[in-house]
Amino acid sequence: MYRAILPEGQIQCDRYDHTENGVELYDEDDEFVAFVPYANLHALEDFHPEEERSIM
Repeated sequence: MYRAILPEGQIQCDRYDHTENGVELYDEDDEFVAFVPYANLHALEDFHPEEERSIM
């Protein structure tokens, strides 16, 4: 699983494709989720929710 980090938040996806102007995000059923222009993409990282820990 991956997550795209944007100025407004984040979007989780199962796969992504690079295009000329940004990335296309897809879910586990290979359905299109979102297009994120490179100008708005802060990071695209490998994400494992089961490993997330809350720090208080």
